[in-house]
Amino acid sequence: MTSIAFIGLGNMGAPMAGNLVKAQHKVVAFDLAQASMDAAAELGVGLATSAQDAVKEAEIVVTMLPAGKHVLSVWADILPNVKPGTLLIDCSTIDVDSARKAHAMAAELSCLSLDAPVSGGVGGAKGATLTFMVGGSNDAFAKGEEILAQMGRRVVHCGPAGNGQVAKICNNMILGISMIGVCEAFVLAEKLGLSHEALYDVASTSSGQCWSLTTYCPVPGPVPTSPANNGYKAGFASALMLKDLKLSQEAAQAAGAATPLGAAAAQLYGLHNAWGEGAADFSGIIHLLRGRTEA
Repeated sequence: MTSIAFIGLGNMGAPMAGNLVKAQHKVVAFDLAQASMDAAAELGVGLATSAQDAVKEAEIVVTMLPAGKHVLSVWADILPNVKPGTLLIDCSTIDVDSARKAHAMAAELSCLSLDAPVSGGVGGAKGATLTFMVGGSNDAFAKGEEILAQMGRRVVHCGPAGNGQVAKICNNMILGISMIGVCEAFVLAEKLGLSHEALYDVASTSSGQCWSLTTYCPVPGPVPTSPANNGYKAGFASALMLKDLKLSQEAAQAAGAATPLGAAAAQLYGLHNAWGEGAADFSGIIHLLRGRTEA
């Protein structure tokens, strides 16, 4: 049994912490929102009165926070309270620069660290089927791999500090672009009189096949488990896709990389959010492309 502190108990953090409890670890957690604390307590997670209090006896600290500024602020607050040699794992999706600054902060106090953003959404967090994209030293990865595996199905070491975030934003740039492409194809098919089912049956077994089509099909019917069959209730919200696409474009600009499709996807998801569907699933961008919410 490992003593773990978990900071950040939102829609992803609470079930992730709960899965660590299921794996027989001692988990003490903190969140600023009392409702999130209450939800985590129902999963067997112990509660602390502050982030600093949560980490005092921890061997491993996990953070799951909204943005880089929050990670840097929380790590600055808790690092004076952690023991040397403690492993800090940040599972947030943040900018690469902030991730590398967090690693440097941990190293200054002789602590190991990993950036380990996730893919798989709320369903993956609840079912412990997440994919972790991990950046950090070999020693830190060796210490943290088993813990991450108890919250997910796949744990990939992507290289040194910050490379987990690099992998995450590149993956989600692909996802955002491919979802728009799939949605455009269905909208064109509608205009030309081709049924959703016919397009799906062809594309899902041909060169157009991709995850956005076969797992997350953006129209009701062909894939019963996709959000399109549940009123586009978010498995991965459009606002979160926009956040990740913005991160990809900030990184591309800093690196001097040409990502014209990524830039276009970021603009379209910006419009989708401004249109009022930021809280809906990102596959709902098909509504923007149609110019209406109904099929």
